[in-house]
Amino acid sequence: MRFNRILLSSTLVVVALVVQVSVLARLQLPGAVPDLVLLTVLGLALVYGHTGGALIGFGAGLLTDLAPPADHAAGRYALVLCVIGYLAGLAKPETGRLRSASGPLVVVVGAALGSTLLYAGVGALVGDDAARHVGLGGLLFTAALYDLLLAPFTIPLIIALARRAENDPLGETSANTKAADVSSGFLSSGTGLSIGNQRGGGLRMKAAKARVARAGRIKGVKRL
Repeated sequence: MRFNRILLSSTLVVVALVVQVSVLARLQLPGAVPDLVLLTVLGLALVYGHTGGALIGFGAGLLTDLAPPADHAAGRYALVLCVIGYLAGLAKPETGRLRSASGPLVVVVGAALGSTLLYAGVGALVGDDAARHVGLGGLLFTAALYDLLLAPFTIPLIIALARRAENDPLGETSANTKAADVSSGFLSSGTGLSIGNQRGGGLRMKAAKARVARAGRIKGVKRL
């Protein structure tokens, strides 16, 4: 990943995690906690694709596992968000532009349900059955509802910031494009080697004309 991607992704994930832990987790809402970190991963995956989404998801999940008051094994949520980020990145449009808002909303609902089920499944494998006592159905409904309500206020902003970072003139792609434009501009504007060729051709034409004129004068002398 490029430096601007890493810097932007790290900043957004840290901000989302701080807001989630210090604000959203203290609202005492029924059921699940609104997952702002998940929405951040989804927004970045829709711009960076499946590989970037998987890497960002793993890093964001690992930070969430280590952030207090985490009460589960480290790496559990990192696995969940890595899978979710990869799958969400597969929904990245080929043109890089979203045609409608329905696509991201479907991705949000699927990610909310999938992350809850996967988290509960991984917990069952390691002996954590807290989701069963709380009620898996209620967790699925509230997770999808809360994330769906937050999505219109977060995902468009994250996508806009990620695209702006992609179009940064200091980025590698933009620099290469500018270099190509400059080089093609030099070649097409008649400078550099083109001027050398034109000057060389002009000198050759002048030399040929001089030889023809000199030969004509010599022939004229011989005839006389």
